[in-house]
Amino acid sequence: MPTYAYACKQCGHRFDAVQSFSDAALTECPSCGGELRKQYGSIGVTFNGSGFYRTDSRGSNGASSGAASGTSAGSSTSSSSESTKTASTPAS
Repeated sequence: MPTYAYACKQCGHRFDAVQSFSDAALTECPSCGGELRKQYGSIGVTFNGSGFYRTDSRGSNGASSGAASGTSAGSSTSSSSESTKTASTPAS
């Protein structure tokens, strides 16, 4: 269930209330009986990983991630073949 932040307009008392979506908003301050208002802040949701961006659903012809992974795979193959050559040269 979501947590809502409330603040009293008269005494300034602030508190959080866990309420269902179908529950009515609170209107009376538990401290002084004054009028309450909801506090709105930033959303505590973060979307991480692939699939959350417009570029993630594009084909390989326009995506930079496909080009980057192909480049890194080619560089790792060439570096491993270079290390094999250098390792075999002193032994000869």
